[in-house]
Amino acid sequence: MALLLNPSKYRDLIRPLLFKLAPGAAQQLADRALSMTPVWKLLEPYLEYDHPSLHTSLAGMALRSPIGLAAGYDKDCEHLGSLAALGFGYVVGGTVTLSPRTGNPSPRIARYVRQESLVNSLGFPGKGVGQAALRLSSDSGPARARTIVSVSGETVGEIVACHRELEPLASSIEVNISSPNTAGLRAFHDPSALSELLAAVSEDRNRPLFVKMPPFPAAGDGPDSDANRKQMQALATVCVEHGVDGLTVANTHPVNEPELAVGVGGLSGRLVYHDMLRMVRETRDVVGDSIAINACGGVSSGKNAWDALRAGADTVQILTALVYHGPGVVRSINRQLALMMSWNGVSNVGQIAQLPQDATA
Repeated sequence: MALLLNPSKYRDLIRPLLFKLAPGAAQQLADRALSMTPVWKLLEPYLEYDHPSLHTSLAGMALRSPIGLAAGYDKDCEHLGSLAALGFGYVVGGTVTLSPRTGNPSPRIARYVRQESLVNSLGFPGKGVGQAALRLSSDSGPARARTIVSVSGETVGEIVACHRELEPLASSIEVNISSPNTAGLRAFHDPSALSELLAAVSEDRNRPLFVKMPPFPAAGDGPDSDANRKQMQALATVCVEHGVDGLTVANTHPVNEPELAVGVGGLSGRLVYHDMLRMVRETRDVVGDSIAINACGGVSSGKNAWDALRAGADTVQILTALVYHGPGVVRSINRQLALMMSWNGVSNVGQIAQLPQDATA
């Protein structure tokens, strides 16, 4: 068990064995391990790093840590209790759609091992909102981590129906408008379409709402970069106007990948880390302090998390780091982050972004 929980030993001894399997087969093996929820809950004291300086809040939700699990790992909300035991402050289940979907054909995951990155073209495979609701209502749920559920669809009606079904069963809902593998979602990249969606969702909303944003290019990065940046800024402004509680910045980056059956997918992991930092800074400049930001993209260490919080994020989400560093990575990130806070005389997460630029890194 020590091999599994220690990130360096997992990387050197366990990961090479898992990576002999195709990505889909490795995920199935991980799912079988996560299905043993009582075991993971017994391991929780050894996996968490509970330090008072890490305690924070997100949209009024008290969190034991600013490190959350990003959407995409547990699409049907089947293993959130086990995943919460890894030491996360919150876990995001889904993305859940109204009806069951098979997703894209295989192969649909490619590993970039040297860069600790992945490209996926999953396309929202899942059992639909009914099965997710059944799992959430029958599960005792994560005792020490908040549960957020990601929902999506290709029409306003589909997303509203998912939201209404799942909101009573979760701490909050994250609306995903940005999967690069689902063309229909691009309709919500239009500010007026997003405004219509958020107005409909808010008619019957009782808990915090987050929106997962598409990535956007740096200034001067291609002929359409300025137009794309202005479009993303407009989407963020629409979210503020509709009282959205937070933005997740950002989803995977669209790339061509001939190893995948559909030839394209979404890039995640270390290769998107610096772009994530830039997008968090630029989004914070647009929205000010009016809304929370969850940084999502390439974080695998406490230093990475520190830099994301310095850039203006309120919390940090990880996913690909679990694949490359194993279940002990959450404890490692939390421990490193608490140590960096101590070095800089910071007593709470909210103070990190206020530090002078020459603070210890």
